Amino acid sequence: MSHSEQEQPIFRTSPRRLAKLLAIIIGIQVVGGVLFFSHYDFWNSYLPTAGKIQEGLIGENTQKQGQATGKTINVSLKFVESSDFKTLAFNAVSGSDHNPEIHANVGDKIVFDVTNAGKSFHAFAVTSSKEGPGPAIEGTTIGTADNPMKPKASGQATFVPSQPGEYYYICAVPGHRELGMEGKIEVAPAGGAAQPSGTEIKPTGNKVEFTLGFVMSSDFKEYAFNALPGQPDHNPDIKVKSGDTVTIHVKNDSKSFHAFGVVVDPDNPSAILWNSEVKTPDNPLKPKETGDVTFVAGAPGTYHYICTVPGHAALGMDGNFIVEP
Repeated sequence: MSHSEQEQPIFRTSPRRLAKLLAIIIGIQVVGGVLFFSHYDFWNSYLPTAGKIQEGLIGENTQKQGQATGKTINVSLKFVESSDFKTLAFNAVSGSDHNPEIHANVGDKIVFDVTNAGKSFHAFAVTSSKEGPGPAIEGTTIGTADNPMKPKASGQATFVPSQPGEYYYICAVPGHRELGMEGKIEVAPAGGAAQPSGTEIKPTGNKVEFTLGFVMSSDFKEYAFNALPGQPDHNPDIKVKSGDTVTIHVKNDSKSFHAFGVVVDPDNPSAILWNSEVKTPDNPLKPKETGDVTFVAGAPGTYHYICTVPGHAALGMDGNFIVEP
């Protein structure tokens, strides 16, 4: 057999065929990209079941609503977006109607009439979680991340708070809350003086300051502010007016770790009101360390200033924070 002969044929392609193949591949990529980005809001709104479990959107811990007292508060909300889609909000991207704050009492029936006035997909929910898309309180959702509200769609949801504290109405599509679709619902104890819905607490211009120290008994059995039980200045009552600008100075005069906050329920130290926290249980005040916080006192009622480290309020670090009209 000569050197010019081949036992098997050698398959070759031409530059023309190669160009056609590359054109087909690029065309498929372009078409796929157009389909994806033209439906970007839908893909962005999808959260798999595993993600829902991780985020707490589904499961057995969903908070239930309370028993209505007979008072109804009607709230109208619209999903809106800035022209560049970088800012999302309710009612207005900025201004007086931007994410209106809602005030109610335990048992009040808050009825939300919600319209998607934006160009994207959205979903409405009420949650007690300070971050993320949930978990939503049972019965307060309109649409879901999997089946969101389309532009111009509308719906109604009802929320009857069962406990006082801070709640939030949000867009439950992952990422939209972080872009601005979040409004606050401040719930006072039943029978308290809730401020009219849709209005914010207006600062009075009055500024007040208080100093508190974390103290503990030598056997670590008694916890308190300023002084132990039976001693002068033990857990002093703090009285302010609604709208006062309050500054709290705290010092850790004990040998343990502590954190400060104002809450409605001392058994729920994570539901801190008015951004009144000084440090957190995960990053507490060390012994001899000090801290300060300034905030505007909210709706009238009797609240609690506590150590937010779990268990410390029950051991005695619990004082009355009284907001007068």
